[in-house]
Amino acid sequence: MPIIIPEDLPAFETLLGENIFVMDKKRADGQDIRPLKLVIVNLMPTKIHTETQLLRRISNTALQVEIDFVQTKSHESKNTSKEHIDKFYKSLDEIKHKKYDAMIVTGAPVEDLPYEAVDYWDEMVEIFEFARKNVYSTMFICWASFAALYYYYGIEKISLEDKLFGIFNCEVNKRTTLTRGFDDSFNIPQSRRATINLKDLDKIEDLEIISSSKTVGLNIAETKDERLIFVTGHGEYDYNTLELEYERDIKAGIKIKPPYNYYGENGKVTVSWRAHSNLLFSNWLNYCVYQKTAYEIDEIVEKVL
Repeated sequence: MPIIIPEDLPAFETLLGENIFVMDKKRADGQDIRPLKLVIVNLMPTKIHTETQLLRRISNTALQVEIDFVQTKSHESKNTSKEHIDKFYKSLDEIKHKKYDAMIVTGAPVEDLPYEAVDYWDEMVEIFEFARKNVYSTMFICWASFAALYYYYGIEKISLEDKLFGIFNCEVNKRTTLTRGFDDSFNIPQSRRATINLKDLDKIEDLEIISSSKTVGLNIAETKDERLIFVTGHGEYDYNTLELEYERDIKAGIKIKPPYNYYGENGKVTVSWRAHSNLLFSNWLNYCVYQKTAYEIDEIVEKVL
């Protein structure tokens, strides 16, 4: 089944060209089915790239999924045109009266800042509360996962001396519906300058560590009811995203090593994370959301911490 997005969204033609089933809202409204309602809070600077990456992953499911995009109003995007933002994005104020089956909150390049020093932190607090009260299941990615763990459970992040950057192998620590069909270990891109102490998560009764490794630390955690999902990596990344980030950092004069385990013997990028990433997103939407969310969306209840 398709994802439902505006026909003039840049990702529409890109995904259509990749034989991904996309549908505009007019056609979707003519079908006798309730689509899952999903909101994406896109904090990434390259918003159009992130939109396309996430929509690729969301499309790997038999479900019909209707998408809304949200951005923080207190931070002006420097890498995406105002026309694009005005046309396709909403503010939290515009949706805060709605209920959603699912939500994704992306990472953001603000890891070096204390949480409260981020210029849109007050809005993030509103987003975290919205996720808890108005959304059945939320997936937080990279920085958003650390920020959410800090807000909900008081878990502090730890700054890394060197950026964790490349493709890393992680183990499945616990079999849940989220890791259904996973191999015992799998690869996932990481691009971050922070981590957290796994022992801090062990102290929280409602949290389960689903995937980790000695090098990466936490990779995936979730609440026992699967309503809050924390993913520190970037399974949604394209084949060249880390390469573009590396070139950007070098150009900016930032000291950084080439992405680990990224290039094959021929010097070209070897994609080794796509299958498990698709499975992660499809498991989440199929088993953690669709099988559990209320059919009448207004009956979604608050997540109790």
